[in-house]
Amino acid sequence: MNYSTSNFTLGILGGGQLGKMLLQVTSRLSIKTNILDPSADSPCKNLCSKFTKGNLMDFDSVYNFGKTCDLVTYEIEHINVEALEKLEKEGIKVFPNSSTLRIIQDKSLQKKFFIDNNIPSAKFKFYKSSKDLNDLDFPCVWKKTKFGYDGYGVKILKSKKDLKNLPESPFIIEELVPFKKELATTIARNQNGEIEIFPIVEMMFNETSNQVEFVVCPAQISEELRIKAEKVALKVSKTFKQVGLLAVEMFLTQNDEILVNEVAPRPHNSAHYSIEGCINSQFDQHISSILNLPLGCSKSSVYTIMANLVGDEGYNGDVIYEGIEEAMKFDNVKIHIYGKKETKPNRKMGHITVIDTELESGLKRAKNIKELIKIKTN
Repeated sequence: MNYSTSNFTLGILGGGQLGKMLLQVTSRLSIKTNILDPSADSPCKNLCSKFTKGNLMDFDSVYNFGKTCDLVTYEIEHINVEALEKLEKEGIKVFPNSSTLRIIQDKSLQKKFFIDNNIPSAKFKFYKSSKDLNDLDFPCVWKKTKFGYDGYGVKILKSKKDLKNLPESPFIIEELVPFKKELATTIARNQNGEIEIFPIVEMMFNETSNQVEFVVCPAQISEELRIKAEKVALKVSKTFKQVGLLAVEMFLTQNDEILVNEVAPRPHNSAHYSIEGCINSQFDQHISSILNLPLGCSKSSVYTIMANLVGDEGYNGDVIYEGIEEAMKFDNVKIHIYGKKETKPNRKMGHITVIDTELESGLKRAKNIKELIKIKTN
């Protein structure tokens, strides 16, 4: 099929920053692309072929939108899976498919999938309610089973005091892994089974917000550990047999074991560096894989550091940015602003990418720029 004709329509569920960056690829390839998003101020609203405002968790909204498309994908997991299943039964392609999303949407099903397929992961136990909690070995990790994101829905429990004020919803308690580094990679797989793996990267988290603050490509690990991490990530991808992207977050333990933490069936914050750092970015590869096009190279030959730009503490409302022009004076820096009209503390509002031939100087520059740019309100 010629995807660049008016006869073909790609539908994307979700119109946030990931959708916006996917649209940059579909625009370049002249692919008609429609967006469904609950916000009338979606960053994608004026960039897509057709914008529809609708609830992604509502069956009718998702189903009716999908019926107008030839192929449907998504940039967020919070989607009505039953609507996707009906679309698939009626012949509309959905990639990654509904069965993959159903597993990944629920952290307890995701963990069970890992166990059933001998994928190394931390031990866990499922609970329907906090009332069912019995003796715990502290410290441990509390994770809401559904619809957590960006550090929300995850909490480290250090003592019984931390059990107070937990949301009343199903959750898992996970063994706290004493890790040396948090690693990630993204794997693209098309309908023909062709696979391309992105470099193993290192994620640095903000201890307060539990969000990724910096991503360093490549991860500073040995070649032996890089190969081990790649093998684990590829096993996850091949077991899911997903079409599209699969982001795989991993722990490197004190004993140099690789444990899978979580996966995401979509473009992921840990691979934003690839826009400038790789020949084909994660957004290029997502579109190529779901359309069953050849997957080009996604290797990187330079140090690339990505830093998230998030809303400053104490600010809620219409956003203003400070320090952008000063930041643009730095060499080998690209600034991405997502176009969200309102900011709030720790909301992802953009990111920067720094390219360097030396890791230390690149990371220093990224930290300086992150301090320079302030995201506030009037």
